Amino acid sequence: MSRSSASATVISVGAIDQRSQTTHVQQVLRLSTQGKRLHNITNAIAELVARSGVTTGLCTLFVQHTSASLVIQENADSDVLQDLEAFLAGLVPESAPYQHSAEGPDDMPAHIRTALTHTSEQIPIVHGQLGLGIWQGIYLWEHRQHGRTREVVVHIMGG
Repeated sequence: MSRSSASATVISVGAIDQRSQTTHVQQVLRLSTQGKRLHNITNAIAELVARSGVTTGLCTLFVQHTSASLVIQENADSDVLQDLEAFLAGLVPESAPYQHSAEGPDDMPAHIRTALTHTSEQIPIVHGQLGLGIWQGIYLWEHRQHGRTREVVVHIMGG
């Protein structure tokens, strides 16, 4: 199944727009990664959506870092995740002669990998649940060798 699940802490802010009766819930999900790989955060996001009370709407995710990214990808066969990791590692090798190396040899490749993937995702909320396909999961992709604390802003809106 999924490759790795990251542990999470949540910081919340919520509001209801009285004019439109639209609920807005914004939360910062603090995640601890275990180094360079895909970390499944689907359950943590699904739990936030369920707690929001929104039944129809949109969940927007944004990672606040330049060396990690977000992807929606296969959640049933971990070979897919391993192949993605291997492909991106081959496409952006750490051994290339990069100018920027202030934070170590994995830093610039991590920035390039983030630029090639996504820093945000949007998922519809359908009947109070994430509108993901049966084989889809949400992953925080850590591009640095060592674990980090990462923050993902989760904005849930709808009715």
